[in-house]
Amino acid sequence: MTGEGWGGAVWVAGVCCRSAAGARRPHPPQSQAQDPCLPLTFIILAGIEKLIFLYWSGFPFFSPWEDANRSPPVAVKSAMTSCEHPDFLQQDDNMFSCQVDGRGKKKDDQPGSPSSSHLAYGILDVPPWYLCILLGIQHFLTALGGLVAVPLILAKELCLQHDPLTQSYLISTIFFASGICTLLQVFFGVRLPILQGGTFGFVAPSLAMLSLPAWKCPEWTLNASQVNTSSPEFIEEWQKRIRELQGAIMVASCVQILVGFSGLIGFLMRFIGPLTIAPTISLVALPLFSSAGNNAGTHWGVAAVTIFLIVLFSQYLKNVAVPMPIYGREKKLHTSKFYLFQVFPVLLSLCISWLLCFVLTVTNALPKDPTAYGYQARTDTKANVLSQAPWFRFPYPGQWGLPTISPAGVFGIMAGVISSMVESVGDYYACARLVGAPPPPKHAINRGIGIEGLGCLLAGAWGSGNGTTSYSENVGALGITKVGSRMVIVAAGCVLLLMGVFGKIGAAFATIPTPVIGGMFLVMFGVIAAVGISNLQYVDMNSSRNIFVFGFSIFCGLAVPNWVNKNSEKLQTGILQLDQVIQVLLTTDMFVGGFLGFLLDNTIPDAVRSKPNTQNTGHL
Repeated sequence: MTGEGWGGAVWVAGVCCRSAAGARRPHPPQSQAQDPCLPLTFIILAGIEKLIFLYWSGFPFFSPWEDANRSPPVAVKSAMTSCEHPDFLQQDDNMFSCQVDGRGKKKDDQPGSPSSSHLAYGILDVPPWYLCILLGIQHFLTALGGLVAVPLILAKELCLQHDPLTQSYLISTIFFASGICTLLQVFFGVRLPILQGGTFGFVAPSLAMLSLPAWKCPEWTLNASQVNTSSPEFIEEWQKRIRELQGAIMVASCVQILVGFSGLIGFLMRFIGPLTIAPTISLVALPLFSSAGNNAGTHWGVAAVTIFLIVLFSQYLKNVAVPMPIYGREKKLHTSKFYLFQVFPVLLSLCISWLLCFVLTVTNALPKDPTAYGYQARTDTKANVLSQAPWFRFPYPGQWGLPTISPAGVFGIMAGVISSMVESVGDYYACARLVGAPPPPKHAINRGIGIEGLGCLLAGAWGSGNGTTSYSENVGALGITKVGSRMVIVAAGCVLLLMGVFGKIGAAFATIPTPVIGGMFLVMFGVIAAVGISNLQYVDMNSSRNIFVFGFSIFCGLAVPNWVNKNSEKLQTGILQLDQVIQVLLTTDMFVGGFLGFLLDNTIPDAVRSKPNTQNTGHL
């Protein structure tokens, strides 16, 4: 069965029992028959519930060898050098002072274990249920900025910039898919307390693919007055783009599954050093300056307030502890100091800026004319989204129709897959250090990468428009909370599932004013670019060779895609499929820069070549 695509070069990858013509609207009428794929969602949810029950009741998800190796007899120092306050709560009682097993029972008979000497709860401990829920919500809030950002970035290229309701569906879908992938990683993957979420590594190749002439949005979709979000024509416009994105992600994720479960990741890491990682990660964020600037430019005053608040909370007030009411078994209700600004700087800034926009809207300080400067800062421009969004909506595979596949999209997303794998390996080592576990063995890393590939496959099937990867910011949160229990991440995965099911939650985030999003993007993308550059600390930057490799790679990573975007007709070979592959790869900045860094670092001779230091790349 052939679908519409790039000059007929597209074929259908069926993942669900539906016809391509039966592509479903995001908000179908009540009289429409139930989709045959919907029960699959409930089956998966039932399976997850069973896994949680087995885990809580002590089912041995670890092999005996792994259990023995994760509880070494000698105390392991926790790597918290990046956290000024490893205790996110300065407790006055013994609530977090000892290990627990079972359902919160204390066990002080292991004085030499890492969890008793450095952690409130070790990797195999099970905190009380209420603590699991609270810390799980905290992990969700920590990852919130990255999870919401990905659908909002892709919205314009998917022709959805004037359809916030569908944007809310994408946000809910990425919540739901991230929850499933998190539980899979904890139970069957690397089995460390590590959260899975949307990856920025897939954003650049996705934007490159959607910028091809065949997928550029029609002019009428860019004009809000001409867009009827419920019309079949508009629905097909955005659905065929996301179906193309789905197919590319699903096929490319199969490569990650193969690399993980075959053990090839260990072989590949021998050739991927800091001079490859630095330009790759930096070029994930640097090309997005235009998107961030355009969003912030809708009202620079509101964007500046958002930036100011994020900087104030995350940098200047991070050492300030706020008294919070705490209920303990010994002292009952009392106060304890909580480093609120260090843990939730982005969330607090978004809420305050959002409130500011609401006040300016109510007082009519912002213009009512849609063409006037500052109109996008109003909070009533998307007010109907909350009323239109359903209270409950279950995302399911194939909800946008049957995915389609083309070579150009697959090769582009593969570049993001490689970047995601490198980042995740560093996160595994960092996470193991923070929870007092030994470095993960090769088979655990292979299993983790394989499960991440499976997670990307599921995220693509669900139609999130993105894949999944390990979240570095949540790894850092482990060092702050000193709670390394896997059960907390299980709770976080369940919170993600619930947030994905409640339609009003995704709708609320879709109504964030555009300049507030722009301010958040300016800070977030700047930090991602700096994190990539920070990998250079592991190489000798006094070496002219290393300076050349990095400088040339990152500059070409910006210059080449810019030229190709403006002169794509000069690269025509006469073979449509090949032309599309070349254009997508050469307009993906991270692929160009990362490939040049990889090639030069492995071919230019040097007395001491930059070696990959996977145990020190956890900050990626």
